[in-house]
Amino acid sequence: MADTRAVVLGRIRRALADRPSVEAIPRDYDVSRPLGDLVELAAERIADYRAEVHRVASADVPAKIASLLAARGAARMVGPVDLPSSWRVDGAEWLIDSPSLSIDQLDSADGVLTGCAVAIAETGTLVLDGGEAQGRRALTLVPDYHLCVVRTDQIVGIVPEALARLEPTRPLTFISGPSATSDIELDRVEGVHGPRTLHVIIAAT
Repeated sequence: MADTRAVVLGRIRRALADRPSVEAIPRDYDVSRPLGDLVELAAERIADYRAEVHRVASADVPAKIASLLAARGAARMVGPVDLPSSWRVDGAEWLIDSPSLSIDQLDSADGVLTGCAVAIAETGTLVLDGGEAQGRRALTLVPDYHLCVVRTDQIVGIVPEALARLEPTRPLTFISGPSATSDIELDRVEGVHGPRTLHVIIAAT
Protein backbone atom coordinates (compact mmCIF):
# COMPACT_ATOMS: atom_id res chain seq x y z
CA MET A 1 0.00 0.00 0.00
CA ALA A 2 2.78 2.44 0.91
CA ASP A 3 4.58 1.72 -2.39
CA THR A 4 1.38 2.28 -4.38
CA ARG A 5 0.80 5.58 -2.62
CA ALA A 6 4.34 6.70 -3.41
CA VAL A 7 3.87 5.80 -7.08
CA VAL A 8 0.61 7.76 -7.34
CA LEU A 9 2.03 10.83 -5.57
CA GLY A 10 5.15 10.66 -7.74
CA ARG A 11 3.05 10.71 -10.89
CA ILE A 12 1.09 13.70 -9.61
CA ARG A 13 4.29 15.61 -8.84
CA ARG A 14 5.69 14.91 -12.30
CA ALA A 15 2.44 15.97 -13.95
CA LEU A 16 2.49 19.25 -12.04
CA ALA A 17 6.19 19.94 -12.46
CA ASP A 18 5.67 22.63 -15.11
CA ARG A 19 2.84 24.36 -13.25
CA PRO A 20 3.43 27.61 -11.36
CA SER A 21 3.96 27.39 -7.63
CA VAL A 22 1.22 28.54 -5.29
CA GLU A 23 3.20 31.69 -4.51
CA ALA A 24 3.28 32.57 -8.22
CA ILE A 25 -0.51 32.54 -8.64
CA PRO A 26 -1.75 36.14 -8.78
CA ARG A 27 -4.10 37.14 -5.97
CA ASP A 28 -5.42 40.30 -7.57
CA TYR A 29 -9.11 39.81 -6.88
CA ASP A 30 -11.09 42.51 -5.07
CA VAL A 31 -10.65 42.46 -1.31
CA SER A 32 -13.19 45.25 -0.82
CA ARG A 33 -15.77 47.04 -2.92
CA PRO A 34 -17.93 50.14 -2.39
CA LEU A 35 -21.48 48.86 -1.99
CA GLY A 36 -23.23 51.78 -0.34
CA ASP A 37 -25.35 51.10 2.74
CA LEU A 38 -24.16 47.66 3.89
CA VAL A 39 -26.89 47.23 6.48
CA GLU A 40 -29.63 47.93 3.93
CA LEU A 41 -27.99 45.63 1.38
CA ALA A 42 -27.55 42.84 3.93
CA ALA A 43 -31.18 43.06 4.99
CA GLU A 44 -32.31 42.94 1.35
CA ARG A 45 -30.09 40.01 0.35
CA ILE A 46 -30.82 37.96 3.48
CA ALA A 47 -34.55 38.41 2.81
CA ASP A 48 -33.99 37.33 -0.82
CA TYR A 49 -33.09 33.90 0.56
CA ARG A 50 -36.53 33.58 2.20
CA ALA A 51 -35.31 34.56 5.63
CA GLU A 52 -37.35 37.00 7.72
CA VAL A 53 -35.36 40.10 8.65
CA HIS A 54 -36.04 42.54 11.48
CA ARG A 55 -34.02 45.72 12.07
CA VAL A 56 -34.04 47.11 15.60
CA ALA A 57 -31.97 49.23 17.95
CA SER A 58 -29.57 47.24 20.10
CA ALA A 59 -31.59 47.99 23.24
CA ASP A 60 -34.71 46.53 21.61
CA VAL A 61 -33.21 43.11 20.81
CA PRO A 62 -34.70 41.31 23.87
CA ALA A 63 -38.19 42.68 23.14
CA LYS A 64 -37.94 41.61 19.48
CA ILE A 65 -36.76 38.13 20.49
CA ALA A 66 -39.73 37.83 22.86
CA SER A 67 -42.23 38.94 20.21
CA LEU A 68 -40.86 36.59 17.54
CA LEU A 69 -40.89 33.59 19.89
CA ALA A 70 -44.40 34.42 21.09
CA ALA A 71 -45.64 34.73 17.50
CA ARG A 72 -44.28 31.26 16.72
CA GLY A 73 -45.43 29.74 19.99
CA ALA A 74 -41.81 28.72 20.61
CA ALA A 75 -41.82 27.51 24.22
CA ARG A 76 -38.55 25.53 24.35
CA MET A 77 -35.49 27.23 22.90
CA VAL A 78 -31.89 26.07 22.66
CA GLY A 79 -29.01 28.42 23.36
CA PRO A 80 -25.20 28.20 23.55
CA VAL A 81 -23.50 28.36 26.92
CA ASP A 82 -22.57 32.02 26.54
CA LEU A 83 -25.92 33.23 25.23
CA PRO A 84 -26.40 36.76 26.63
CA SER A 85 -28.68 36.70 29.64
CA SER A 86 -30.78 39.53 28.22
CA TRP A 87 -31.64 37.33 25.24
CA ARG A 88 -33.06 34.59 27.47
CA VAL A 89 -36.45 36.23 27.55
CA ASP A 90 -39.39 35.18 29.68
CA GLY A 91 -42.07 33.08 28.08
CA ALA A 92 -39.72 30.34 26.88
CA GLU A 93 -37.87 27.50 28.58
CA TRP A 94 -34.16 27.82 27.78
CA LEU A 95 -32.17 24.66 27.13
CA ILE A 96 -28.57 25.76 27.49
CA ASP A 97 -25.94 23.52 25.92
CA SER A 98 -24.13 22.67 29.16
CA PRO A 99 -23.72 19.79 29.49
CA SER A 100 -24.04 19.11 25.77
CA LEU A 101 -27.64 18.55 24.73
CA SER A 102 -28.44 15.28 22.99
CA ILE A 103 -29.60 15.14 19.38
CA ASP A 104 -33.07 14.19 20.61
CA GLN A 105 -33.17 17.26 22.86
CA LEU A 106 -32.09 19.50 20.00
CA ASP A 107 -34.61 17.92 17.65
CA SER A 108 -37.50 18.28 20.08
CA ALA A 109 -36.81 21.96 20.82
CA ASP A 110 -38.83 24.66 19.09
CA GLY A 111 -35.72 26.44 17.86
CA VAL A 112 -32.29 27.85 18.58
CA LEU A 113 -31.10 31.39 19.25
CA THR A 114 -27.53 32.46 18.42
CA GLY A 115 -25.36 35.33 17.39
CA CYS A 116 -22.94 35.13 14.47
CA ALA A 117 -19.30 35.85 13.64
CA VAL A 118 -19.83 37.95 10.52
CA ALA A 119 -22.48 38.68 7.88
CA ILE A 120 -21.77 39.28 4.19
CA ALA A 121 -23.97 41.96 2.66
CA GLU A 122 -23.38 41.16 -1.02
CA THR A 123 -24.33 37.49 -0.68
CA GLY A 124 -26.80 37.71 2.22
CA THR A 125 -24.74 35.13 4.10
CA LEU A 126 -24.32 34.65 7.84
CA VAL A 127 -21.14 32.98 9.06
CA LEU A 128 -20.89 31.15 12.38
CA ASP A 129 -17.54 30.00 13.73
CA GLY A 130 -18.46 28.52 17.11
CA GLY A 131 -17.39 31.73 18.83
CA GLU A 132 -19.23 34.08 21.16
CA ALA A 133 -22.98 33.37 21.46
CA GLN A 134 -22.85 30.72 18.72
CA GLY A 135 -22.05 27.36 20.27
CA ARG A 136 -21.22 24.15 18.49
CA ARG A 137 -22.37 23.47 14.95
CA ALA A 138 -25.09 20.95 15.87
CA LEU A 139 -27.05 23.65 17.69
CA THR A 140 -27.88 25.41 14.43
CA LEU A 141 -28.23 22.34 12.21
CA VAL A 142 -30.70 20.18 14.13
CA PRO A 143 -33.53 22.47 15.35
CA ASP A 144 -36.11 23.41 12.72
CA TYR A 145 -36.03 27.13 13.55
CA HIS A 146 -32.99 29.41 13.84
CA LEU A 147 -33.19 32.94 15.23
CA CYS A 148 -29.92 34.78 14.68
CA VAL A 149 -28.89 38.18 16.03
CA VAL A 150 -26.47 40.16 13.85
CA ARG A 151 -24.85 43.38 15.04
CA THR A 152 -24.38 46.03 12.37
CA ASP A 153 -20.64 46.15 13.12
CA GLN A 154 -20.44 42.48 12.08
CA ILE A 155 -21.64 43.23 8.54
CA VAL A 156 -19.03 43.43 5.77
CA GLY A 157 -19.41 44.00 2.05
CA ILE A 158 -17.95 41.01 0.21
CA VAL A 159 -16.60 37.53 0.88
CA PRO A 160 -12.85 38.42 1.07
CA GLU A 161 -13.65 40.96 3.80
CA ALA A 162 -15.44 38.25 5.76
CA LEU A 163 -12.60 35.79 5.33
CA ALA A 164 -10.15 38.38 6.65
CA ARG A 165 -12.12 38.41 9.91
CA LEU A 166 -12.38 34.64 10.23
CA GLU A 167 -9.93 32.04 11.51
CA PRO A 168 -9.84 29.22 8.91
CA THR A 169 -9.11 26.52 11.50
CA ARG A 170 -12.43 27.16 13.28
CA PRO A 171 -15.63 25.24 12.36
CA LEU A 172 -17.13 27.68 9.87
CA THR A 173 -20.80 27.44 8.89
CA PHE A 174 -22.04 29.64 6.04
CA ILE A 175 -25.80 30.22 6.10
CA SER A 176 -27.66 31.76 3.17
CA GLY A 177 -31.32 31.49 4.09
CA PRO A 178 -33.16 28.43 5.43
CA SER A 179 -31.75 25.03 4.54
CA ALA A 180 -33.02 24.07 1.09
CA THR A 181 -32.35 21.56 -1.65
CA SER A 182 -33.93 20.61 -4.98
CA ASP A 183 -34.32 17.32 -6.79
CA ILE A 184 -33.71 16.80 -10.50
CA GLU A 185 -37.13 18.31 -11.27
CA LEU A 186 -36.19 21.43 -9.26
CA ASP A 187 -38.80 20.82 -6.58
CA ARG A 188 -37.56 22.86 -3.63
CA VAL A 189 -37.55 21.17 -0.22
CA GLU A 190 -36.61 23.13 2.89
CA GLY A 191 -35.30 21.85 6.19
CA VAL A 192 -33.36 18.84 4.90
CA HIS A 193 -29.86 19.90 5.95
CA GLY A 194 -30.71 22.41 8.66
CA PRO A 195 -33.45 24.76 9.88
CA ARG A 196 -36.56 25.14 7.77
CA THR A 197 -37.09 28.69 9.05
CA LEU A 198 -34.51 31.45 9.56
CA HIS A 199 -35.26 34.75 11.28
CA VAL A 200 -32.56 37.42 11.51
CA ILE A 201 -32.51 40.37 13.87
CA ILE A 202 -30.12 43.11 12.73
CA ALA A 203 -29.21 45.17 15.78
CA ALA A 204 -27.91 48.69 15.29
CA THR A 205 -24.71 49.36 17.23
